[in-house]
Amino acid sequence: MFGDLIRRLTGETDTTPSDVEPQVALPALLVRVARADGDYAASEKDMIRGITQRWIGGSPFEAAEVLREAEELEAGASDTVRFTRAIKDAVAYEARRGVIADVWRVVLADGRRDEEEDALMRLIANLLGVNDRDSNIARQNVEAGR
Repeated sequence: MFGDLIRRLTGETDTTPSDVEPQVALPALLVRVARADGDYAASEKDMIRGITQRWIGGSPFEAAEVLREAEELEAGASDTVRFTRAIKDAVAYEARRGVIADVWRVVLADGRRDEEEDALMRLIANLLGVNDRDSNIARQNVEAGR
């Protein structure tokens, strides 16, 4: 029942696979989070570039290309579900907790948390199937590691 409510509230009405490649979905999701407060800061972009390189296992040049594609994809996307669905379909729960930690790294990269970012973070964790406790632990670990 709760899952149905969330799907209705988030616009997730079907269970068809995402049309977004997982290698682009995470960087696009990170860009969406970074842009949520209206300021796509250089520190956030640098953080996303590093996470993207690790995520795809490629060179800095390949990461820059994937990030460019992700920025374009995010700018034209009407919702967050297509990104989270691609990640959720491709990544086991334990690894999704790591994804949440990466999202927190971007949220905290500019040194502040905004209400828009916090709200989007709660939505993302929920859509990825990561509970609040695990998301909180990921945030605390990121804060401790800064």
